[in-house]
Amino acid sequence: MNLEQYFPVLLFIIVGTVLGFGLLTAGSVIGPRRPDEQKLSPYECGFETFGDSRMKFDVRYYLVAILFILFDLEIAFLFPWAIANESLGLAGFTAAMIFLVILAVGFIYEWKKGALDWE
Repeated sequence: MNLEQYFPVLLFIIVGTVLGFGLLTAGSVIGPRRPDEQKLSPYECGFETFGDSRMKFDVRYYLVAILFILFDLEIAFLFPWAIANESLGLAGFTAAMIFLVILAVGFIYEWKKGALDWE
């Protein structure tokens, strides 16, 4: 194993780090500094707050978010199968179809239970 092969990777990391810190520094040095009372306030949405900013979110919000991440990740598992579809043959196709059926059954179950309904 020759360490010279890793030089482009090291160079890429160094250039990226220097460029990132350089742009952050240039932005803080060159950028305008005109703070006023409204800009320094915690809310810039145009109206005064109405209630506690630490209010609890509805559990359904978290449920929908978790289900989205779950189904999104499961779909991401299909990309390697799609790329290697020809080399996997019938066994790979069958495994992917079983995976899709399980995914569809889970989705239908969540749909029937009302987990995806937002009131």
